[in-house]
Amino acid sequence: MKGSELLRVIGAQVCLHATMAGMRLATPLLALQLGYSAAAVGVLIALFALTQVFLALPAGRFADRYGFKRPLWLSVIAASAGAALVLAFPTFPMMCIAALLTGGATGATVIALQRHVGRSATNATQLKRVFSWLAIAPAVANFIGPFVAGMLIDHAGRAPADMLAFRVCFAVMAAFPIACWLLARGAHEPPPAAPAAGAAPTRAWDLLREPMFRRLLFVNWLQSSSWDVHAFVLPVLGHDRGISASMIGSILGAFAIAAAAIRVVLPLVASRASERSVILSSTLVTALVFAVYPLLDSAWSMGLCSVILGFALGAVQPMVMSMLHQITPHARHGEALGLRLMTINASSVAMPMLFGSIGALIGIAGVFWVVGGVVVLGARATWGLKV
Repeated sequence: MKGSELLRVIGAQVCLHATMAGMRLATPLLALQLGYSAAAVGVLIALFALTQVFLALPAGRFADRYGFKRPLWLSVIAASAGAALVLAFPTFPMMCIAALLTGGATGATVIALQRHVGRSATNATQLKRVFSWLAIAPAVANFIGPFVAGMLIDHAGRAPADMLAFRVCFAVMAAFPIACWLLARGAHEPPPAAPAAGAAPTRAWDLLREPMFRRLLFVNWLQSSSWDVHAFVLPVLGHDRGISASMIGSILGAFAIAAAAIRVVLPLVASRASERSVILSSTLVTALVFAVYPLLDSAWSMGLCSVILGFALGAVQPMVMSMLHQITPHARHGEALGLRLMTINASSVAMPMLFGSIGALIGIAGVFWVVGGVVVLGARATWGLKV
């Protein structure tokens, strides 16, 4: 894949993902302004991820069957329609529909783009490079979407956060997916990989019978759970240490910046480091950081740990994506990507509840140590990864 085409694909993902990120900020603010409770807003936010859990596998099969562009333009239509519905009818039910549409569109787009980029790479080194660059897109989108939405809500109306400002915000969010299509429509698409002649019908769950795919999915789940536990437990730990909310936010921000920064560096070292060595190093560093974190009591030391953890966890996804494309059949890349996305999203819904229960029993520091111990045990599975 040429650099210019990869840049357009990254820009396309940024545009569509930014719609969801902006709507995820704007719709809760509007719901609160209309008098809805915090519980209702919590349900609204959850809907952005709910569709991705149930749509991931069908979206993966659809991408395997139809390729890159058809899933993309259907996602563009869904995301634009979701934002336009709230623009026309700014009510809570329409916000819920918009959350389902934009969240589902983002998940389907991620699968289609990852499949397209993976199939366009010609060797393992190029796989690592393109997935490292592609992994930067969500971080950029999660900045652009909320930033643009917040600025429009504050400044685009006759008064800050009036209905005109919200309508302008939703109009801009509806336009972002159109920019996505304009950027990606000229991308060269390899011909679909046909299944072997006479092959029996397959199911996505059949992939779990492959030992290496199960191992890779488990390792990816460990890293994703570590990401979730940091985002969930750090604010509680910081509060217990008497650290201010703004400083806790800065610590989490430092983690996000480090996770994005390491993905800029990865393409430069892709030919020198194997996927397994990067994932194993990340696993060991994560376990060490989790062992030390609860012992710290200053914002600066916790910030340093946050940066180190961001470097470690941020390096994992491109390596996992590279290995996934090498160990699964070409005709089933979409299914494999869908199964991975479904597993991670389902885990992100369930894990915070589990972390909260564990924290209530053994204390918040114990959560770090328990998860760190599980990560150490998972290092054995990481060592067994091979392509």
